[in-house]
Amino acid sequence: MSPSDQPSVRLRPEIVALPAYRQGKAADASAFKLSSNENPFDPLPGVVDAVNAVSAFNRYPDASALALRERLATRYGLTTDEVHIGAGSVALLAQLILAAAGPGDEVLYSWRSFEAYPSLVTVSGATSVTAPNRADHGHDLPAMAALITPRTRVVIVCSPNNPTGVIVTADEFEAFMDQVPADLLVILDEAYAEFVTDPAAVDGTTLLGRYPNLVVLRTFSKAYGLAGLRVGYGLGPVGILDAARATAIPLSVTGQGSAAALASLDAEPELLARVGVIAERRDGIRAALVAAGLDIPRSQANFVWLPLGEATAATTDTFTNAGLVVRPFHPEGIRVSIGEEESVATLLRIGAEIVQDLPTGHPARRLG
Repeated sequence: MSPSDQPSVRLRPEIVALPAYRQGKAADASAFKLSSNENPFDPLPGVVDAVNAVSAFNRYPDASALALRERLATRYGLTTDEVHIGAGSVALLAQLILAAAGPGDEVLYSWRSFEAYPSLVTVSGATSVTAPNRADHGHDLPAMAALITPRTRVVIVCSPNNPTGVIVTADEFEAFMDQVPADLLVILDEAYAEFVTDPAAVDGTTLLGRYPNLVVLRTFSKAYGLAGLRVGYGLGPVGILDAARATAIPLSVTGQGSAAALASLDAEPELLARVGVIAERRDGIRAALVAAGLDIPRSQANFVWLPLGEATAATTDTFTNAGLVVRPFHPEGIRVSIGEEESVATLLRIGAEIVQDLPTGHPARRLG
């Protein structure tokens, strides 16, 4: 921060020191944007029509998104009060952390994981505690359990993990929950759940009611293609969700967002067919990159993770020059979203070039 950028009033130093959230880099008309995990398919016509029908911009929306809550409650066998709607699942994360943790408290999560976690914890006044990912880039839940102390107020588990794509299995998660104190809030962040094809993966919606300290988060931004309308939802005990509602910015979910989410649920067969295409494309891309010699984790999300380490910056430039905008996480690796079919050939060509540029013994280069 230059001297001219120094704040002119007294602010919390930990907030001033926070890096601002970096949105995935925009792509020009000749490039493919593979940096933000967006759904490459356009919204279905019925979804667009539902949004266009909500035109009373001079009126506030239903603050609780009741119609959407009722629909999701019926879907999951819950009461409407066991469903909470927010402006994306990240807004719900912020609300839950604020509700449970403050100065002197700790929030525990795996790392690397969703880049918003550290900032959300800092804003709450709490302290982040992290457990390194396993060698396969997944959560080390036993190591996380060992880090729980009397100061721990929230544990976040991300499955599939963003940005590595690795799942937590149902068995792993249930064993973890058996070790967690019953009064410790556990948030299962399942923003990419619809892309999962591995039957061993945890499904938080099947655990509702079993664990009174569990909240499951999902979103309409990814699989349902509503990233621009910001609608996410939380499922869990009423007391916990009421506390989150108390921290929420009122009226943050628009009427257009609620209408789009409802229409997307109406169009779910078509939308999930598109998700199946993305998942198949993901698996094909990973298989080709592995065959080319890259050692990358098995993703169950709508992206793949390239653990390139110090080669991250140079490889990002190579992708950019080839017309693919990707998401670097210096100095660990690159997340590449699964985009349009037309982007695949270039992605695989660059992947093969990457292997040739990596030194022998590099962790991202397969042996043999």
